[in-house]
Amino acid sequence: MGFVQSEARKKMEIEEMKCMLAACGGLNRRKDDEEFQGIRASSKQVVEFSDEEELVCVTSGVSYLGLAIVNRLMTRGYSVRIIVDNEEDKEKLRELETSGEMRTSKNGIIAVMAKLAEVESLVEAFQGCHGVFHTSAFTDPAGLSGYTKSMAEIEVRASENVMEACSRTPSVRNCVVTSSLLTCLWRDITTTPELPPVVNHESWSDESLCIRNKLWYAVGKLRAEKAAWKIAKERGLKLVTICPGLITGPEYFGKNPTATIAYLKGGQEMFRDGLLATVDVMNLADAHARVFEEMKRTAYGRYVCFDRVIQVEDEAERLAKEIGVPANKIASEDASNCGPPRFVLSNKKLCNLMSRTHRSCYDRS
Repeated sequence: MGFVQSEARKKMEIEEMKCMLAACGGLNRRKDDEEFQGIRASSKQVVEFSDEEELVCVTSGVSYLGLAIVNRLMTRGYSVRIIVDNEEDKEKLRELETSGEMRTSKNGIIAVMAKLAEVESLVEAFQGCHGVFHTSAFTDPAGLSGYTKSMAEIEVRASENVMEACSRTPSVRNCVVTSSLLTCLWRDITTTPELPPVVNHESWSDESLCIRNKLWYAVGKLRAEKAAWKIAKERGLKLVTICPGLITGPEYFGKNPTATIAYLKGGQEMFRDGLLATVDVMNLADAHARVFEEMKRTAYGRYVCFDRVIQVEDEAERLAKEIGVPANKIASEDASNCGPPRFVLSNKKLCNLMSRTHRSCYDRS
C-alpha cells in the first residue's frame, strides 16, 4: 500500500487472486447460475438487500484470507460488503467481476471505500450489516519481510476502531475478529515453571515476554485481541475471536511474506515445544463462517484453529519448502536431540462446534 504498482504487477496479482478463488471453491457454481448482481464499488453507497439475504462486512476483504472468507460466505448464501482503502484494490475487484470469478446467483458483493483509522468511515461502511469479520491483513508497505513495533500499534488502533464502529452501528449484531495462535502460546516458563501442559483457548501469551524478545507480530495480535474484548464487554457487543496457526495455502507466502516471516519469529522454540501449528486457508475460512452462524446459538469466546501440528523434522522441512523459507527457520540442527515436546495444543472447543454442524475437524484434545 502507499506506492504505485506497475501494470504488470497489478495483472499478476489479479491472476493470483483468481487462482486463489478457484482453490477456495469460488468457481464451483451451480448449473443454474444465470443472474449476476455483480460487484459495485462506491465510497459512500449503502445497498439494500432483501430480508432473505443476510448482509455481512469483511475488512481487508481483498487479502488472501479475506477473499477466502468472502467466498465461503457467498457459498452459504450471504451478501458481502468488502472494505477496501485504495483505488488499486477496487480495480482488482472490478477485474474479478469482469472475469466472472466472484459471480453468484443469490447474493451480491459491494466494495466500499473506508479507512480502518477512521471510526466514522467504518460506521458508514457497516450500516445495514448484521455481522462484521475483522481480518486485519497488515503488510510491510515497502514489500519487505518483517513486522515492526509501529505496525503492532497500527493493528491495535484498527481493532479498537472496528469494535467502536460496530458498537455504534445498530444493525451489527455479531463480530468475528481474526487473532492468532501466537496470542496463546508465548508463556514465560522462567516465572511460572508449573505452566499447564495444554495450550488452548483459555491460554494467553505473556506480553512482557513477547516484548523482551521483540515478537512484535505476537504483541500486535495480543494487544489487538485484548482491546477488542475490552470494548465488546464495555459496549455489550457480541464477539468471538479465532486464533489460527500459521496460515497456508496456494501461493500464500508469495502473497503474505510479512505475516509468514513475522509468525515464524521464534519458530524453533515453537517447534521444540510442540506449538508450531498450521491451518489451510480454506479450513480457516470455513471456521469463520461456521462460528459466526453458531453465534446465534451457543458460540462464544475464543477459538483456537489449526489442522496440522509440526512435530518431526521431516514435517518441518516440508513446511519450510512449502512456504519458501530456510529449514533452520523452523527446526534447529540439534532439534532431534531436544526430547519430547513440552506442551500440547488443543482445538477441542472449535472441533466440538464444527462436529455439531457436520464438519470434519483436526481434533487434538
